[in-house]
Amino acid sequence: MSSKTEFLWYIPNDVKAGHRGDVAGEDHNSLDTLTSHATALEDNGWTGALIGTGWGRPDTFTVATALAARTRRFQPLIAIRPGYWKPANFASAAATLDHLSGQRIRINIVSGKDDLAAYGDSEGDSTHRYARTREFMRLVRQLWTEDHVSFDGEHFRVTNSTVQPRIKSRPDRPHPKLYFGGASDAAERVSATEADVQLFWGEPLDGIEERIARLKALSASLDRDLPPLEFGLRITTLVRDTTEEAWRDAEAKVADMARNSGAGWHDHKREVAVGQQRLFNLQAKGDVLDDNLYTAPGKFGGGGAGTTWLVGSAEDVARSLNRYRALGITHFVLSDTPYLSEIRRQGSQLLPLLVDAPRPGRLAAG
Repeated sequence: MSSKTEFLWYIPNDVKAGHRGDVAGEDHNSLDTLTSHATALEDNGWTGALIGTGWGRPDTFTVATALAARTRRFQPLIAIRPGYWKPANFASAAATLDHLSGQRIRINIVSGKDDLAAYGDSEGDSTHRYARTREFMRLVRQLWTEDHVSFDGEHFRVTNSTVQPRIKSRPDRPHPKLYFGGASDAAERVSATEADVQLFWGEPLDGIEERIARLKALSASLDRDLPPLEFGLRITTLVRDTTEEAWRDAEAKVADMARNSGAGWHDHKREVAVGQQRLFNLQAKGDVLDDNLYTAPGKFGGGGAGTTWLVGSAEDVARSLNRYRALGITHFVLSDTPYLSEIRRQGSQLLPLLVDAPRPGRLAAG
């Protein structure tokens, strides 16, 4: 596994203003506003950002293309769904954007439930959905790395297919990395065999340690034929100048969520997946786990990365993130609102405590 640690942010890509407490404004989703986020990420030490997906949101690939054209180093982590895309169409589009952007794209494969009928997709139960996702990832990677591909699978078929332009391969990057999440048995089998990076939500250290060990063992038992699986963490980081200020603001945000019944925070509640349920179950263990993992947001509408938060000063949060690094996490996707001002705050206060820091030894949860 690569020892290099990378830090990305999050661009919500939502037609509705005020996502997770962000500043509401008519131009919140304009190209100029989104570009201001991407350029702020470049200027403040971030590698890039995850761009969210879902039916009823702006098309993620189009947004990523526009931002790539307006930036120099920004690396979009583009969330996409099998079914919305066919493998060959997607492989071609992604190879083209990778070429035009100077090899800057990353891909997050999303298999969770969505409004499938709205965009003409249909699928069976979760076993069927993840089997299709696994085949999609295998075929896309093959199209990126081989010529004259013929593939006759259960879900997808191509004949004598060569994607142009070709992906420019490097020893450390044979193709754009494929990120994947999910905590069900079916999802973990996909990660263990096909993903480059498994993304976790913000679970306590012992939960992440257990899942990493299980995925490594599963990779071995399923005869993974790819480089070792890497691991990432997608989590909210609420950073302030002092520990006391951070907790005061965190509790005020949760109180506001409670008053508004979690308005604007429900983007992962269409169906409670296994990974999301794991986060909700943490509330029974207490409002604060480890040193500063805040579970209370999940009581009042937090979903996905908004369900649990790391709260504290830059030093507090850096200490916690370094504990995840010690477990083997090398990809971090962080965020807090207001998104733009927090890009700058956490870029100036938090990242210098993390970037190029010595990789810590094994630390116990605490």
